[in-house]
Amino acid sequence: MSYHDWRFWLIAGAIFIVLGIIGILWGRHEEKSYYSHIADRVDVREYMSHSPFRPEPGALKTGGWICIAIGVVLFIVSAAVFFVLGLT
Repeated sequence: MSYHDWRFWLIAGAIFIVLGIIGILWGRHEEKSYYSHIADRVDVREYMSHSPFRPEPGALKTGGWICIAIGVVLFIVSAAVFFVLGLT
C-alpha cells in the first residue's frame, strides 16, 4: 500500500457515515410527514389498512443504517492500516 491509502479509507468512511445519518433523518422526516398528513384527512382507511403500502421511510432508515455500518468498517480498515503499517 502506498503512503496515503489509509486516508482514502478514512475519508470514504466519513462520507458513508454522513450519508447514513442523512438517510436516517430523511426517513424519520418522511415518516412523520406521512402520518401527520394521514391524520389530517377525514378518510383514514389508508392509515388503518396500510394499503397502498409505502416502504420509502423504512427503506431510507434501513439504507442509512447500512451506510453507517459500512462507514464504521472503513474507519476500522483505515485505523488497522495506519497502526499495522506505522504510517503517519
